[in-house]
Amino acid sequence: TRSISIAITVLIIACPCALGLATPVALLVASGRGARRGIVLREPRVLEVARTVDTVVFDKTGTLTQGVMNVVEATVSTAAGSVLGSSFASLINEATILSSALAIESQNSHPVALAIARHALGKGAKNYDVTEFAVTPGSGAAGRVNCGAHSPVVLIGSASAVAHSCTDFHAELKAAITRGQEAGLTVSVLAWDGVALAVFAVGDQLKSDAAETVRALRTMGITPWLVTGDSAQVAASVANTVGIDAEHVVSEALPETKLKFVEQLKSEGRCVLMIGDGINDAAALTAADLSMAMGTGTDTAISSADITLMNSGLGSVIDALKLAKKTLRIIHLNMGWAFIYNVIGLPIAALGLLRPIYAAAAMALSSLFVVTNSLRIK
Repeated sequence: TRSISIAITVLIIACPCALGLATPVALLVASGRGARRGIVLREPRVLEVARTVDTVVFDKTGTLTQGVMNVVEATVSTAAGSVLGSSFASLINEATILSSALAIESQNSHPVALAIARHALGKGAKNYDVTEFAVTPGSGAAGRVNCGAHSPVVLIGSASAVAHSCTDFHAELKAAITRGQEAGLTVSVLAWDGVALAVFAVGDQLKSDAAETVRALRTMGITPWLVTGDSAQVAASVANTVGIDAEHVVSEALPETKLKFVEQLKSEGRCVLMIGDGINDAAALTAADLSMAMGTGTDTAISSADITLMNSGLGSVIDALKLAKKTLRIIHLNMGWAFIYNVIGLPIAALGLLRPIYAAAAMALSSLFVVTNSLRIK
């Protein structure tokens, strides 16, 4: 009878309830706490990776900025349209050019495109039919627009991207591009059949907590980088405002540039966190050790990221990293307690110094401690 009693006591003490609860309960609580704060975790492994992050790469539009952009200056050059020939003469006017811009940009979800579409609508533009529409991440959008007498191929994108497939820009448009870049604005050029006709200078506001978030990351020992498809002037202006060093800025970056840059940082032994919101960022988000997508961004970016930040502000980045570190500390404490409990309890039970009912109480208290400790995660 005594032997059976001792055996039962040992079995009760050895029951790995606390060890089995130590990790999953903590992860469950962390997921719930994160969801309340707008932090959606795709899988638990991200919590372990988050504590080793030493480098963060930011996209600009929609990440450091509000992503709600407006056209600050629009320049339409009818003189530039003379290159297209006399057959286009009846179409080379501000209304038709803006209508072609609306036709293309109304089908594009990029914040700059939405700003141009709103501007065109405000000027009374019509929405023409579009065929052969295509978006080239990092360059722009294009399609064949039915303007009535003609259906030109309309391209809207960055000045550098459009210049590759256009004749030399008209002097009036060159001056508009220079003004926009010097003002730190995002510049887009519209072209018909390889002839540039308009320039849109688009501005965006930085998020109110962008600079504060960058400072907090620096305090945590994490080095911030800015990698954006915008011009060098725009990138430098934003970086200076939020507190990112000038040497940590990469401008005019295509999606493949962002991907290669993230892979380069990883090859240098860095643990990289990538934060973005657009199609342009999807490849880099997938390649990074840890990735976060803004919930206001594209579905492609969200599906590529490990963590989705449902709040529009950047403060959730710091909250997510702190949540990960806190969760891991709790898991380690839970595992340590469960291990010590078994190491101390098993010899006592094996020596017959503990009755089964007390062993059961000890096991329940151990499990209760693990659960209660996990609930401390905030």
